This record gives sequence, structure tokens and C-alpha cells, in this order.
Amino acid sequence: MAFSTLLRKAANPIWEASFQHPFVKELGEGTLDIACFRYYVLQDSYYLSHFARVQALGAARANELSTTARMAHHAQNTYQAELSLHEKFSKQLGITEEEKASFIPAPTAYAYTSHLYRAAYEGHLGDVIAAILPCYWLYYEIGERLKDCKPEETIYQQWIAAYGSEWFRSLVEEQIARLDEIAETVTEADRKRMEQHFIISSQYEYAFWEMAYHLETWPVTRKETAEHVSN
Repeated sequence: MAFSTLLRKAANPIWEASFQHPFVKELGEGTLDIACFRYYVLQDSYYLSHFARVQALGAARANELSTTARMAHHAQNTYQAELSLHEKFSKQLGITEEEKASFIPAPTAYAYTSHLYRAAYEGHLGDVIAAILPCYWLYYEIGERLKDCKPEETIYQQWIAAYGSEWFRSLVEEQIARLDEIAETVTEADRKRMEQHFIISSQYEYAFWEMAYHLETWPVTRKETAEHVSN
């Protein structure tokens, strides 16, 4: 059985929880509070800016120049396609430059990206791909599940179309194949570590929906912190 198949099976309960999360279900139905989606766009733009950097670190970790080129291509795609989509969403949602300038990531967004950097800096290319793959793969499966949904909210239609596209599927399949190739050449200890990265990232994907649906904040607000410093 392919390594990716084993990972997908191990993560299935977590992914099923994501499929059934109210953020995902209500997005497909068109009933998701737009305030939650607006919050999600801000947090996901932050996440993707770091996701692209981790992809670039993967490019630097590659042994073959061809793989370096492909990982760099993925980083460029994140910037050109996904972040440009978020720029479009930002305009539609009225997110201002001032909001972007004063943005502070929520605890979950910060922790998730920190996890990706740790996998990238402490491991090899297999660790990088194992950590970033749930973001690709889960979103594609959600896009597939929601592709027949017709929410009245146009911005939700655009989101579904982006992640259920053939272009996105090809990126997912490429990274799955790359992970399986690497898994055949590394040690059992490496594979165990890669599996842990994959599972933790899957947990963070679920936590990201929770974060957005409940508009997660830090336990002590910025205003309270500022007041404490001024005193």
C-alpha cells in the first residue's frame, strides 16, 4: 500500500470531522455568516504567505534540480493563484489596507504556520511535503464534495470553484506522488516522523475551521496588553 494511502487512512477521522464542520457545510449551503468568511480570508492570507515560504524551503531541500524547480513552481502558484484570489476576496469583502497593516494572526493560524516551519527546518523534503500536503489534499476533497453546491453568495461559489478545479487536482496529485517516492527511500523512523507531521497538519486544518467559525481571539486582548504596558 502506498505511503500516502496509509496516511489518508490514518487521518480519515480528522478529515471526516472537517467535512462535517459547520464552516464547510454552511459555506456549501450558502448560509455561512459572511463575517466568519471575512475573518477566514484574513487568516488564510496570512497562512498562505507562510505556506509559500515553506514550499520554497522544500525547494531548497530537494536533491534534484528538477524537484527544486517544481517546488518553486508550487510556491509561485500559491502566490499567483491563491493569494491573488484572496486579494479579490479582500476587495469584495471591503477589507482595507489599514486592516491588513494592523493584522495579528489568531492563535491557531500562528501555531499552524509554526508547525510547518518546524517540519521544514528540522527535517528533509519528505517532512516538508508531509506537513504541507493536508492543506492541498483536504481542500481538493472539500472542493470535490461541494462542487455541485450552488450557494447564492458569489464569493462562496468562487471559493468552491478554485479548490474543485482540475488545475488544483493536478497539483495535489503531483505532491502525493512525490511523497510516495520519498517514502520508498527513507528510513522507518523518517516515515513515522512524516506521518506525525501529516496528522498534526490534519488536526490544524480542522482547528482552522473552528478558528474561523468562532472568530478566535487571543485570551488577553491587544487593548488589555497596551493598557498594561502604558501603566
